[in-house]
Amino acid sequence: MDGTTQSGARQREAGLERGLTRRQLTMIGIGGAIGTGLFMGSGLAIGYAGPGVLLSYLLAAVISLAVMFSLAEMAVLNPTAGSFGTHAELYISPLAGWIARWTYWAEMVILIGSEAVAVGHYLSFWLPGLPVWLSILLSGGGILFVNMRAVGSFGTVEYWLSAIKVAAILAFILLGLGMVLGVGTPAIGLSNYMVDGGPLPFGLKGVWMGAMIAIFSFFGIEMIAVAAGEADDPGKAVPHAMRTLLVRLCLFYLLSIAIILAIVPWSSSGAAVVDQSPFVKVFAGFGIVGAASVMNFVVLCAALSAMNSSLYMASRMLFSLARAGDAPASFGVLNGAAVPARAALVSGLGILIAAAVALLSPRAFEYMLGIALFGGLFTWMLILVTHFRFRRRVGTEGLAYRAPFFPVPQCIGLAGLLAIVAAMLVSGGIWRISVAIGVPWLLLVALLFLLRKAR
Repeated sequence: MDGTTQSGARQREAGLERGLTRRQLTMIGIGGAIGTGLFMGSGLAIGYAGPGVLLSYLLAAVISLAVMFSLAEMAVLNPTAGSFGTHAELYISPLAGWIARWTYWAEMVILIGSEAVAVGHYLSFWLPGLPVWLSILLSGGGILFVNMRAVGSFGTVEYWLSAIKVAAILAFILLGLGMVLGVGTPAIGLSNYMVDGGPLPFGLKGVWMGAMIAIFSFFGIEMIAVAAGEADDPGKAVPHAMRTLLVRLCLFYLLSIAIILAIVPWSSSGAAVVDQSPFVKVFAGFGIVGAASVMNFVVLCAALSAMNSSLYMASRMLFSLARAGDAPASFGVLNGAAVPARAALVSGLGILIAAAVALLSPRAFEYMLGIALFGGLFTWMLILVTHFRFRRRVGTEGLAYRAPFFPVPQCIGLAGLLAIVAAMLVSGGIWRISVAIGVPWLLLVALLFLLRKAR
């Protein structure tokens, strides 16, 4: 793709303030990827795979690495709020860009809702009489307020919310390792890995089922590429943030879940229906006064952080659509703080959806997670396919950052994502519902594009 087209894509999204530092950019990625996927969803994953869930998260990490390599290379060359949606438009077709952005916007709207449901469950730890739907509306109002302010303020709030959960995970790991190894207390060891069916109680099928949840946990790393459109130095900030992010995520996810499995039998920490974080359950057993309340505060901050990041992503994607002429022009208007406030308000629709679902079913979190999962899988597959077209069109000469080992990681990533979709189809339940809703959605969005083009 010639430079004029790339610069044109950046120019049409001009006006956003470049106020995000490298440190904030990294924390935004952590904020999006460490939320209910770890603190709430890990209970579901353990319930599916038992101790084999560690293999599930390792598989998810390998796939995530391929996506990060591809996305970083494209984002450094073309940093825009539309990110991979703009890349799909430039290097595949306008239809691909249209589907990518609308699908990702819808996914983020649902994710906002799933995080809001988690907030409601966390608040019920202290306020058991508070309806979940009311908690959703109250937390949603606060997050909307933050996203109406300048992007630097958003970055500061996200930085500190992410810092709280990172500090808590490190404390959890240190305390847990002390119990496992016997520092100041009798050693627990790894005997719990062998109870209730052993390390692979559901075989490799269980590992793949756990991988579906695990891959959801890593969704959010692409936020760095979207935020690159408002980074003060995207050429340096994006590769640095991408490199450090996956190392931290692997450390946090694998170590913390390994400790959970060692301290309590997987049948106690796993859950068929999520109502409380397994981290809170384990922290309550540390024997520290108020430990469970402290951890519940942390997972509450984590959910608010991921909710905050998801609303940011949704608003920027809708802004990009509007600036490309693919959504009402009013969504591309910036307020006095250089923020697409109208796009943020409309993207807050997920808060209302979550409140309604929470009124109808106690399994609101699982349903919203399942629906959002398809959108995330599609987005990641499209990123990898776009990168193949990008390399064919642009080549490697002059690139400030090159994805290593291309195309091996990309092929592995695509194969893994397709295998997860296949597992969803055969597993039934909310996972098959996810595909049953996701495929018609893609067809509907494509049809709308063709109708719009015909007019």
